Amino acid sequence: MSVGKRTSNPWLPPRWFIHLAWSTHRSLYRLSGGRVGLWRPGAKGWGTLRLTTIGRRTGQPRSVILGYVEDGSHLVSLAMNGWGEGEPAWWLNLQANPDATVDLVGGRRLVHAHAATGDERLRLWAHWRKIDKNLDAYAALRSAETAVVVLVPRAGASDTLPG
Repeated sequence: MSVGKRTSNPWLPPRWFIHLAWSTHRSLYRLSGGRVGLWRPGAKGWGTLRLTTIGRRTGQPRSVILGYVEDGSHLVSLAMNGWGEGEPAWWLNLQANPDATVDLVGGRRLVHAHAATGDERLRLWAHWRKIDKNLDAYAALRSAETAVVVLVPRAGASDTLPG
């Protein structure tokens, strides 16, 4: 560490609280029939979407609510696992089967996922950094690089499908 430069870990709530918050969010979404729990990203903030993947072990649909930003027609999320260690299950599922479905405020979309690399990753990470000034500090809490996940509309799929 250089002299005069102070680094500190950003505060995170305990893991049990993070799990409880996301579980509550999913329950509100489910109990409201999808009317509560999703929002569009704003100029200075991220939105939320519901991602449904196919379980890599079970072959069954698995859904999770994620934060995202838009990059043209692409949706971009971070495989951060609540800034904890390990890859989130949804990202492992997408690596095994990159085709998925997302539910957005405006409807359902069929997508194909990939991890951003090179210049694409740098550009998208910088976009997230504008939204969250502590992004690099949070990412430093993990021993592995946080994947930037790009959800691309599937070829031949209509932009949005009925929910």
